[in-house]
Amino acid sequence: MTYEWLFKFPEALVINPGNLVDNAIRQFSRSHRASLSAIKGLTVQLLSGIEDLLELIPWWALILLVVWAGWKASRRKWPGILYGAMLFFVGSFGLWSLMLETLAIVVLSVSLALALGFPLGVVVAMNRHVETVMYPLMDFMQTIPSFVYLIPAAMLFSVGKTPAVMATLIYSVVPMIRLTSHGIRHVDKEVVEAGTAFGSSRLQLLFNVQVPQALPTILTGVNQTIMMAMGMVVTCALIGANGLGMEILVATNRTEMGRALMPGISIVFIAIILDRLTQGSLGKGGKNRGELR
Repeated sequence: MTYEWLFKFPEALVINPGNLVDNAIRQFSRSHRASLSAIKGLTVQLLSGIEDLLELIPWWALILLVVWAGWKASRRKWPGILYGAMLFFVGSFGLWSLMLETLAIVVLSVSLALALGFPLGVVVAMNRHVETVMYPLMDFMQTIPSFVYLIPAAMLFSVGKTPAVMATLIYSVVPMIRLTSHGIRHVDKEVVEAGTAFGSSRLQLLFNVQVPQALPTILTGVNQTIMMAMGMVVTCALIGANGLGMEILVATNRTEMGRALMPGISIVFIAIILDRLTQGSLGKGGKNRGELR
C-alpha cells in the first residue's frame, strides 16, 4: 500500500476546466462571427480616425498645446515647459509616429472605459443588489494578471489593435466604476436630503446634486483609468498592437537594451504628462486622490 497521495495531490482528482473555457470561446466566436467582425471593423475605423486626427496636428503645435495645458493645470509656467520638453524628447528619439499609434489606442480604450464605467458606477451606487454582484467581480478583474485578458481578446478578434483595445478596456474600466460608485454613495447626506426636500426627482437628484458633489472622486477615477490603460501598452504588444510597446517587445526579443530604453522612457514621459494634466482637473487640493492609496 502506498501513501504517496498523502504528499502529492491525487491525479484522479485533477480537473482541467481550461479546455471547456477554450471551447466555449471558440464556439462563441463561430456563432457570432458577423457581429465580432462588425465590432472589429468599427474599432479599426475609430483607431484610424484618431490616428489621422493626431497626425494632422503639427508636432510643434502638439508640443505647444501640452505646454499650454500644463500651465493651465498647474498655474505655473515651468511644469508646462517641462511637459513640452518631454514630448520634444520623444520626437528626438525618432518615436513620434509610434507615440501617436500608442496614443490612439489609449484614447479609444479610455473613451470606451469612461462611457461604460460611468453609467455602471451610477447603477452600482444606486442599487445594492448590483453592488453585491459587481464588487467581487471587480476585485477579481483587478487581481487577475493583465496577460490573461489578452487570450480571449485575441481568440475573438485575432491579433492586432482591436483585441488590444478590448483587453485595455476591460483592464482599465474597473477604477471608473468603483470610484464613480464610491463618490456618489458618499455624498453628504444632508445635501441629498436638501435636494429631496426641494422636490427633486431621483434623476434630478442624481445629475444636479450627487454627480456634481462626487465630481472630484469621479475625475480621480478618470485619472486612474488613463494610468491603467498606459500600463497595458507593452502587454498589448504581445498580441500585435503596434506602437511603443511593440518597439520594446522587438528590442527585448533581440536583447537590445539601448533600443528598448528609448521607447520605455517615452512611455514614462507620456504617462507623466497624462497623469499631471488629469490631476490638474482635480484642483490644487486633490483631496480625493488619497482615497485610492
